[in-house]
Amino acid sequence: MDSLVSTEWLAAELGAPDLKVIDATYFMPSDGRDARAEHEAAHIPGAVFLDIEEVSDKDSASPHMLPPEHLFASRMQSLGLGDGSRFVVYDNSPYRSAARVWWMLRTYGAHYVAILDGGLQKWQAEGRTVESGRVHVRHGHFTPLLDRKAAVDKGFVRSILGSDGYEIADARGAGRFSGDEGEPRPGIASGHIPGSKNLPQGRLFNPDNSWKRGDSLREAFDTAGIDLDKPMITTCGSGITAAVLLFGAHLLGKQDVQLYDGSWSEWGADPETPKEHGA
Repeated sequence: MDSLVSTEWLAAELGAPDLKVIDATYFMPSDGRDARAEHEAAHIPGAVFLDIEEVSDKDSASPHMLPPEHLFASRMQSLGLGDGSRFVVYDNSPYRSAARVWWMLRTYGAHYVAILDGGLQKWQAEGRTVESGRVHVRHGHFTPLLDRKAAVDKGFVRSILGSDGYEIADARGAGRFSGDEGEPRPGIASGHIPGSKNLPQGRLFNPDNSWKRGDSLREAFDTAGIDLDKPMITTCGSGITAAVLLFGAHLLGKQDVQLYDGSWSEWGADPETPKEHGA
């Protein structure tokens, strides 16, 4: 199974006993939308809903941080997601939150994980079947094998500031990156990590919500001034769209990419961290 699968592929594979479909839709509170309610109203047949808020470290002051291994395993098992399965993740979110869950599953040791190209938007635009209600599942057994190198912390990011050895790619919109727009979370300063480059995550997608590929995808990184030959750290507001840039680099065959899990919610909340403004 490729890391990115088409709607045609998924339609043909639905019902396979080892295939698990995951709705990873996420919205900000300010969006005024309820991801779980929308899932129960219409989802790809057999898909379970994974709440990113629930599968996070509740003891952290920063949102959406990776949870302890036992908590991640417990949540996966309660959704019927177990060892040996193939996982296809999709969303119906402007933040393309499927990428975050793809990254989380891989970070905790899942081997076969893919994102549905175009998500629910493309699936429905093609007139494919959806169902409503909750999916009843049998508990699985998920063995977490955490890759501790997948994420970096604030201390590591501070240690590489001023170094020419890394690229730091920020997935937020241009206004938030420059500091011209305020942050949606209270108590967070504006601006960006010094030396980081801005690549708003929406620039990695075609008008039909499918991923850009090949030269078109590479051009998005090149236009942002990101050197793909250097190891990369991805960041955003809270670690969700950072995974979009990470997955985009993955599609180009780049493996030396880590995600700054605290992202700007942590960096911007710390009065001691250096901050830059402007494009």
